[in-house]
Amino acid sequence: MSADHDHGRGSSEGRMWLVLGLTTLFLAAEVAGGIIFNSLALLSDAAHMATDAIALAIAIAAIRLSRLAADRKRTFGYHRFEVLGAALNAAMLFVVAVYIGFEAWQRWRTPLPIDSWGMLLVACAGLAVNLIGMRLLAADAGKSLNVKGAYLEVWADALGSVAVIVGALLVWLTGWTRADPVIAVFIALWVLPRAWTLFRQTVNVLLEGVPDGLDLGELERSILSVDGVAELHELHVWALGSDKNSLTVHVIVNETADADQVGKAVREAISRKFGITHSTVQMERRRCDPPDPDAALHR
Repeated sequence: MSADHDHGRGSSEGRMWLVLGLTTLFLAAEVAGGIIFNSLALLSDAAHMATDAIALAIAIAAIRLSRLAADRKRTFGYHRFEVLGAALNAAMLFVVAVYIGFEAWQRWRTPLPIDSWGMLLVACAGLAVNLIGMRLLAADAGKSLNVKGAYLEVWADALGSVAVIVGALLVWLTGWTRADPVIAVFIALWVLPRAWTLFRQTVNVLLEGVPDGLDLGELERSILSVDGVAELHELHVWALGSDKNSLTVHVIVNETADADQVGKAVREAISRKFGITHSTVQMERRRCDPPDPDAALHR
C-alpha cells in the first residue's frame, strides 16, 4: 500500500472521528428533545442518529482492521471487514425503519400533544450537524463502500431533520399532531431504498461478483487486443473491498509470441485501463484443460 493511499485513509479516518463526535453529542440532545417535546419524528431522527454513530464507529474499526497485513490464515488480508461493516449498517437501517413504522402506527391511533417550537429548534440544530457531517464525508463517499454507508446515513438524517422541521411547522400552524408520525414514516420510507442499494452492493462484493462499474466485455476485449494474445479463458474478476479489485485469467499466446512479454503487456493494460493492480495472468500455448461448464466465464 502506497504512502499516498495510507495518507488518504488517515485523512478519511480523521474526518470520520470528527463526524462521530458531533453525531454522538447531538444524539443525546435529540433523544432528550424527543422525550421532552413528545415528538416521534424527533425520536425517529434520533434513531437514525444512533445508527449514524454506530455506523461511523464500525467504519472506523473496519478501516483500521483493513490495514492489517495479510497472514497465513488470511492471505488476502482483512479488506473484507470494510464491506462487512457496510452490510451491518444497511441491516441496521432496515431494523430502524420497521421500528419507526410500528411506533408511527401507535401514534396515529392515539395522537399525543406535541411542543412544536421545541421540536423545531432541535430539528434545526440537527440539520446543521448533519450538513457539517455530510461535508466532511462527501470526499470519501465515492471511494469506499464503508464511508458511503456512513455518508448515506448522515444524508438520510439531514433529510429527516428537514422533514421534522416541516412537521413542526405543520403542528404549529394547524394543530394537526398526526403530522408528527406521518413525517416519521416518511423518513423511514425514504431511507429504505438507499439501504437496499448499499446492501446489494455489499452482497455483490461478498459473493465475489464483478465489481460495480466494471464492464467485463470491455475488459475481455482489452486483453484480446494485446499483441500476441490468441485467446483467453478462466477470466475471473472480484473485489476484496470497495477499492481493491483482483483478477485471474488464462491467456493463450500465439506460437511465435514471447509469453513473458505478452504477460507483462496484459498486466500493464489491465492496470492502466481498469486500475486492477492485483492480477494473476497464466500464459499458455494451448488450453490447459477442457472447458469447465461450472466456470464463471469461458472463451
